[in-house]
This record gives sequence, structure tokens and C-alpha cells, in this order.
Amino acid sequence: MEIFELSQSFTTEAPAFGTAVEQFEMQISGQLIRPGDAVYEQARRLWNGKIDKYPALIARCHTAEDVATAVTFARHHNLALAVRGGAHNSNGFATINNGLVIDLSPMKGITVDPAARTARAEPGLTFGELSRATQAYGLATTTGICSGTGISGATLGGGTGWLMGKHGLSIDNVLAFELVTADGQQLKASATENPDLFWALRGGGGNFGVVTAIEYQLHPLGQILAGMVIHPMSNAKAVLRFYRDFSSATPDDVTVYAFLVTLPDIGPAVILMAGYFGDDLAAGERLLAPLRQFGPPLVNTVQPMAYPDFLAMLDPIAPDGRNYYEPAYSVKQFSDAALDTLITWAGRMTSPFSAILIHHIHGAATRVAPDATAFALREPHYAVIHDAAWEDGLAETHVAWARASFASMQPFAMPGVYVNFIVGQQEEAVRDSYRANYERLAALKRQYDPTNFFRANQNIQPALK
Repeated sequence: MEIFELSQSFTTEAPAFGTAVEQFEMQISGQLIRPGDAVYEQARRLWNGKIDKYPALIARCHTAEDVATAVTFARHHNLALAVRGGAHNSNGFATINNGLVIDLSPMKGITVDPAARTARAEPGLTFGELSRATQAYGLATTTGICSGTGISGATLGGGTGWLMGKHGLSIDNVLAFELVTADGQQLKASATENPDLFWALRGGGGNFGVVTAIEYQLHPLGQILAGMVIHPMSNAKAVLRFYRDFSSATPDDVTVYAFLVTLPDIGPAVILMAGYFGDDLAAGERLLAPLRQFGPPLVNTVQPMAYPDFLAMLDPIAPDGRNYYEPAYSVKQFSDAALDTLITWAGRMTSPFSAILIHHIHGAATRVAPDATAFALREPHYAVIHDAAWEDGLAETHVAWARASFASMQPFAMPGVYVNFIVGQQEEAVRDSYRANYERLAALKRQYDPTNFFRANQNIQPALK
């Protein structure tokens, strides 16, 4: 079938296709947005202002049936497809030029069963919305590190975050997925229904369908002890060596990340952001005492708080519409030379909004067999993001800093990185991240999506027959 190319204005639209679009609009309960509509400009934009694409159609879906209708329409008309969840997608896979965007952001339904300690959540939710709904019952599950992150994309890639030391990755807490496959079928995937697909969805990203609901296992969580300690960049060498040693020895109840940033009223700084997620705040005080006392820090905000409030702390530093370019890699353990290199490049950041972010993967998340889910990077390690961020001017200077600083760290990096952090469709990076699981994923891709219909993602190529 010939691909029908659409202009931004639809003035060259074939009459038959125009009729099909009108029928499609009548078939869905959500909203179909076209170029020229009043809301189109806002609807085509992503969190990352650097992404500037013009979809032919945006289907804001309200139900799984809407999603199935949209998938069938795109397949029948050979339209390229992108799927947008509830939030960030810094890589820009959530939109596409001259294709159809399935926008799941209106799908925000959530049902919490406090007795079973489960939640069924729709894909338009953010982790902030999910955590506030579950916290009302004194329950939580592993989320990302900020409240603005969407649940669907983050979970499908694995789902690292604050509670992973205690409860594993987000995927380790998924009981079931509901999804629409490439042929428009609505399926459920769990340990007992389509278990091979359930295995693939736990880390395999958006390669196998459009997820319309996720059922999570929840865990009791009361007040936590959490916050930031902030040090001047001039003391970064001592602070990051302390961070390396402290984080490497933390128990499951504690997670701590490090950020090299520029802060208003402080200037270049190192933030150590930590949380204690156990049952005994007095024990948490003892465990976090070395972190709070080292330096001493310029600022110490660690205090008892609700988990959703902790998630919201980072939201102001990653606002909607700012431009982002974020290459990433993994480090097994930081040598002094690796830390010195990071500090050197932090001093060369070209924007006050840029940062180097260090995520620590540890604890329960690392005690799952690498082949138990699609997510293979189960050894303790650090994920490092070189986050170029800017608001005005040309991108080249800031992107060049990110690329050069990323390249300088490659001698210290290990193969593979959390797939949600892969920039662009880099087949080698995807293979490195899935390791021995890649061939099984490729075989399942051939089974569920043989034409690679879902390809706007960190793509897994269907295996050859």
C-alpha cells in the first residue's frame, strides 16, 4: 500500500482519505486534532521544547477502544505511528512528522484496592498522580524520581526510582498490563495470561503495543525521611568521593542520587538527594546522619515528609517547554579519575540549566535474575545523564557540550544503559542494554509486531524468519 503523505495544512488531502478521517473521528470518544485546529500547536508540543514535529493527526484517546480504533486506522492507511503517554519523553519518540500520534494523556483513571494492595492505573497518569492516589491509603510502589514523569513510558522501560532499593524496579511491581497490539487486538498480559508478552513488556519499551492500563503491586509506606544536602562545586571532589562510598554501602531502605548543577543564589553546586523509606524514622536518622554531616553542606533540607511531596521536589528544575538533550551511559563504579573528569566537564557547562545527573541502581532491583524480565542490567551500577538544557539561542553549543562530556566518560563506562535514557534509535545501544535478552525480544517482536509497526521507540527489530 502506498504511504499517503500529508501536508501540515491538509490542502492536498485525497478526498477518500478525508472521508476516512471523518469516520475515524466519529468512531472515537476522544478528540481528533488536525493541523489548523485551535489546539493543534499546543497538542503537538512535548515536554522537551527541542522536539519540533508536525503530526498529520493527533488522537486524544479516552478509552482502550479509542486506542484500538486508532491503531487500526493507522495500520489500514499505512500511517507512521507514535504513542504519547502522560509526560516527558525527552527523546521525541512521542510524536512524529506526517503521521498519527496516539495521545494517551487524557486516560487518567485509577482504582486502588487497599485490601489487596494493588492499583490499576491508566497510561496518562504521572507518577505524582499515582503516588498521591496510593498514599491516601498509606501505600506506594516504585516510581521515577520526579512527579512529572509519566507512568507508562517509564514503567515499560523498566522504571528506576527512589523505591527500587527496597521494592525493585517499577516492572518488578507490575502484576498485569492491558494493551492494544499491532493488529488492533486488546490483550491482557500477566504471569498467567500471555506470559511471554508479559516478560517482554517488563523492560521492552513500546515495541509490543499500546498499553492502556497497568496493575501495580503496592507496599505500605508512611512518612519518609528525605531531602537534599547542597555543597559548593568547589568541594565537588570530596563530596563525590563521599557519595561514591556512601551510596555503595547504603541498605535497601536508602537511595541517594547526585546532581552537578547551577543553583540560583548559590551558583555551581553538588546536590546529594536522598530518602529513607523504611519503617523506623529513628533508624533513618542514623543512616542519613553521615550524609547530613559531611562537609558540612551549605543547605540541608532532609526532614520527615510524605512521599508525594518528595517526588515533587525536582519538578521545578525540569519545566515543560525548555530544550533538552540528554545522552547517558552506565558506570559500574566510579574511579577517582572518572569523578575528576565529571567535575571538569561540569565546570564547562554552557547553560545555567544544564546538569550532570547520577542515578544509583542498587538493592532489590539488582537481585532479580537478568533473564527474569526483559530488563537485563541487574548488577549494581550508576546511570549518568549529561543533561544539556537551555531556553534561548541555538542548540549547537549546548549539544556539543553534552556530546563532548559524554565522549570523555566512555573510557569509564560499561556496556548498556537504562533503555529510557538512550538518545535516538541506536541499534547497538539497544542491543547492549538488553544483552542476552535481545534475541528473545526480537523473536517476540516478530510474533506480535512482524512489520515493526511500533517503531518510534528504542527499537527492537523483528527477528528474521
